[in-house]
Amino acid sequence: MSTVAFHTLGCKVNHYETEAIWQLFKHEGYEKVEYEQAADVYVINTCTVTNTGDKKSRQVIRRAIRKNPDAVICVTGCYAQTSPAEIMAIPGVDIVVGTQDRTKMIGYIEQYKQERQPINGVGNIMKSRVYEELDVPSFTDRTRASLKIQEGCNNFCTFCIIPWARGLMRSRDPEEVVKQAQQLVEAGYKEIVLTGIHTGGYGEDLKDYSLARLLEDLENVRGLKRIRISSIEASQLTDEVIAVIGKSNKVVRHMHIPLQSGSDTVLKRMRRKYTMDAFAERITKLKKVLPRLAITSDVIVGFPGETEQEFQETYDFIAKHKFSELHVFPYSMRTGTPAARMTDQVDEEVKNKRVHRLIELSNQLAKEYASSFEDEVLEVIPEERDKDNPDSGLFVGYTDNYLKVKLPADESMVGSIVKVKIKEAGYPFNHGEFVRILEENEQLA
Repeated sequence: MSTVAFHTLGCKVNHYETEAIWQLFKHEGYEKVEYEQAADVYVINTCTVTNTGDKKSRQVIRRAIRKNPDAVICVTGCYAQTSPAEIMAIPGVDIVVGTQDRTKMIGYIEQYKQERQPINGVGNIMKSRVYEELDVPSFTDRTRASLKIQEGCNNFCTFCIIPWARGLMRSRDPEEVVKQAQQLVEAGYKEIVLTGIHTGGYGEDLKDYSLARLLEDLENVRGLKRIRISSIEASQLTDEVIAVIGKSNKVVRHMHIPLQSGSDTVLKRMRRKYTMDAFAERITKLKKVLPRLAITSDVIVGFPGETEQEFQETYDFIAKHKFSELHVFPYSMRTGTPAARMTDQVDEEVKNKRVHRLIELSNQLAKEYASSFEDEVLEVIPEERDKDNPDSGLFVGYTDNYLKVKLPADESMVGSIVKVKIKEAGYPFNHGEFVRILEENEQLA
């Protein structure tokens, strides 16, 4: 029996796609082994979102070749898509596939075994107009299932390479999405995270169908308790989407809405297509239908030309609208993007100071948000043992509004919905007391 090992760099979409590629190998009778073990085939799923992503990807590829000179080395993912020649130039790489045609990988491996000639299977992603169907009926990690609903992005923000790595926006067939959701529920998942490269753009390329319709159709999936949207732009929170979310029993009280900057002038240079007034108006409307909603966000600090005043605008906007947690990134130059060619790059030391100020604000807001739920009973899906203290009998899981809770539980509760009283609010963890397990047919609060 042939063996295969995987290494994934980068985002959740990559992790999802590695699972999908594993399904293809499993179907052909392969056995999966850990990446540290000897395998016949190594699949490295690469990332290119930053220059560091490229560098890390190259290191992982070289390490695999050094350790396993006889194995078939197969490189895929975003870095493979944007720079196939760079990867083919690494001695020992056998097959390169980009962010499409992954279903051809097994065939390429057979071809390689016969011809012993390196294969470059990377095509022009900009010509792709159809979503590539890749099934993931269940996940190695048991509690939260991702469901990829779209691919690509049409935005071309000035800091971002991703459209060149992923191509333009294409939505998955709604029937496939609903079918896959039902399959995941049957495999035991209560929560599904809708994911993609520009998730909230789902349906923009479909006739007479939209994200709002999809959410309505997913509402009818029997046994599904929670729908989480991995990320959605403020502009994609249309009145229609907000109305559907307001009526839904399954969409959770947590939205990840990327801000990137809270300054109109910076947003213009980033080529983000909204103003802060429009952003504020959308999230205010959303909070009306989802009271006490947790809004998490991404922010880039020190974008070229960012002045102290522009940074302050970002800081004030976040403080005013009380985001519940931020992912803060110092701007890093990505070769090949317009922003990397801008002349007024911000000094690293200034950048780091601003990053720390925002992280402090984020921690403070996260604590405030969590403490407003102290002594309340919330619903948690336990995911795994507490890694900090494996013998404590504590498990860690998330509430619908994305609070991370440690609670006394046992293996049998993993993946179930448990009523938990928040005894001690905090950040990054809250401590909860077990109340009871939710019955299968019980309506969620």
